[in-house]
Amino acid sequence: MGTTVRPYKESNAAKKDQVARMFNNIAWRYDFLNRFLSLGIDRVWRKKAIRTLRPHQPRQVLDIATGTGDLAIEALKLNPDQVTGVDISVDMLRIGREKLKRKGLSDKIHLLEGDSEKLIFNDNKFDAVTVAFGVRNFEHLQDGLREILRVLRPGGVVMILEFSQPRNALMNRLYQFYSTRITPWFGRKISKDPQAYTYLHESIAAFPSGQDFLRIMESCGFQKTVVKPMTFGVVSIYTGFKP
Repeated sequence: MGTTVRPYKESNAAKKDQVARMFNNIAWRYDFLNRFLSLGIDRVWRKKAIRTLRPHQPRQVLDIATGTGDLAIEALKLNPDQVTGVDISVDMLRIGREKLKRKGLSDKIHLLEGDSEKLIFNDNKFDAVTVAFGVRNFEHLQDGLREILRVLRPGGVVMILEFSQPRNALMNRLYQFYSTRITPWFGRKISKDPQAYTYLHESIAAFPSGQDFLRIMESCGFQKTVVKPMTFGVVSIYTGFKP
C-alpha cells in the first residue's frame, strides 16, 4: 500500500492516534476552514454525494469519520429512520453534537466515538455507509474497507467522497500550487496546527485514487464499483455494493 503518511513526523505514535490528535487540535476551526479553503464548494460536493444514494432509499445510514456531522446532516435528505456518525476525535464530536443541538437534530443523528477499523456494530446492520474525506486517514485502508463491508447488509451500498488528483495537466498544476502553498499557509495561520494542512496535501498525494482505489475496494469484497470525478477531478465519489 506504499508509505504510510502521518501528520506528525516527529512522533512514533500510531497513525490513528496522530489523526485523532490532529483533529482535536483543529476542531475549533475545522468547519470554517472547510468553507474558506474550498471556497464553499465542499457543500456542493456533499450534496452531490448524498444524491447518489437516493435511488437506494436507505433506512439505516452509518457515516464514518463523521467529524462535526456535516455529511450526516446532509444524509437526512434521504429520509432515513436513523443516521449514526462515528469518529475518533472527541473534540470534533463535541462540536458536532453542539451543532445538532442548535439545529434540533439530536434525536435524528447519533454521534459516537469509535475506530473505523474496529466498528462496534453488528454484521449486516446498515443499508448505506458513507465516508467523506476520511478513508485517507485510515491507518490500514483495507481493514477499514472490510469493516464497512461487514456492517453493510447484503445489497447495501457504500459511498466514499474523497480528494483525488486532477487528470488535466493545467488543472493539476493549479491544484498542486493551491494545495502545497495556499492551503498549508492559511491552515497554519488559522488552525494554529502547523502540520495539519501539510498532512492534508501529503495524504492526498499518497492516496490511490481513481481506478486504483476501485481495485482496492473490489479486493475487499465490494462489487459494481464506480468512480465519478467532480470539479475537474479534485474530488471523486466512489460507490460499491455488498454482494
